[in-house]
Formats: sequence, C-alpha cells, structure tokens
Amino acid sequence: MINIGFALCGSFCTFKSAVEQIKCLTELGYNVIPIMSFNAANIDTRFGKAAEHKSKIKEITGNDIIATIEDAEPIGPKKMLDALIIEPCTGNTLAKLACGVADTPVTLAAKAHLRNERPVIVAISSNDALSAAAVNIGKLINRTNYYFVPYRQDDPMNKTRSIVADFRKTAQTLEFALKNQQIQPIITG
Repeated sequence: MINIGFALCGSFCTFKSAVEQIKCLTELGYNVIPIMSFNAANIDTRFGKAAEHKSKIKEITGNDIIATIEDAEPIGPKKMLDALIIEPCTGNTLAKLACGVADTPVTLAAKAHLRNERPVIVAISSNDALSAAAVNIGKLINRTNYYFVPYRQDDPMNKTRSIVADFRKTAQTLEFALKNQQIQPIITG
C-alpha cells in the first residue's frame, strides 16, 4: 500500500475541493494520512467548522489527523509516507517551506518527510502568489523533491495576483511525482 500524507493549510475557501481529492485518492487505493496546520485544524469559518472538516476527513481516510508538531515529527524517522501533498498550500506555508521553517504540523511534516528524499506535492492557493509569494514558488520549483499541481490565476480581473492549483489534477501530479517527474504544463489557462 502506498502511504500519502495529505496536509491542509488555512485556505479555507478551497477545503471542499481538497476534501474531494482526499476522497479520490482513497478511492484509487492510496492510504491517505491527513495532516492539518494549527489554523486548518482549529478555526471555524464561513466555509465550515473545524470539527466538521476533521470529522469528514477522518471518516473518508479512516486515519487519525496529525495536527500537532509532536505527531508530525516521526514522519521522517519512521519513513511513514511515500509522498506528501500540501493542498491547499498558502503563501504563508510556501514562505516557511522556502526558508526551511518547520513550526507547524504541515511544515514539520514536510521537513521530516524530505529527509527521506521523497516527493512533496504543492497545490498553491494564495492571493499573493504573483507578488510576495512568487519568489517562494520560484525557490521551491528549483528544489529537489518538490512538485507542483498545475495552477492558474483564479480571478485575473478582480484578484490579479491570486493563483490556485487545479485540484482535479492532484492524483495525476502524484503519479508523476512518484516517478520523480513534474507534470506539464505547470501553468494552465
């Protein structure tokens, strides 16, 4: 069985789509181990209550959610994952990954996982991806073991700097990443 970490960060408006991808991956036969940032695991928003998100994710995967730094730390030493998907990946998390900061369950999971030279798949969802976060996207694209779900501007007229990944391409991106390949094209229309 292939073990996939699926880490959610605080781009709450994309949670519904991300949870659909968790379900898709489990239906494809992957063992999905959910991971949530502190904010994703604890903040109630107009897009749903944290407890409801966690309950649904646990029901779909059948696995407990990793939501603390202590629970994320063993991912590396125990070689728990074959790949790690960060979806949605916010600009904040992008910056932390690019600078090697590991102070949330998601960023520590990535750091721990990368020690095993295994793929991290990033599905961007950021309103500042074409401004402040752009440099961090560039850094990660050029790093070994980072792969990106194809992305596009989600509302070029009203949010000119915003990018969101095409979450429907998550499974396909994962298949490529498991072969150490970046799916192309990375920027879609």
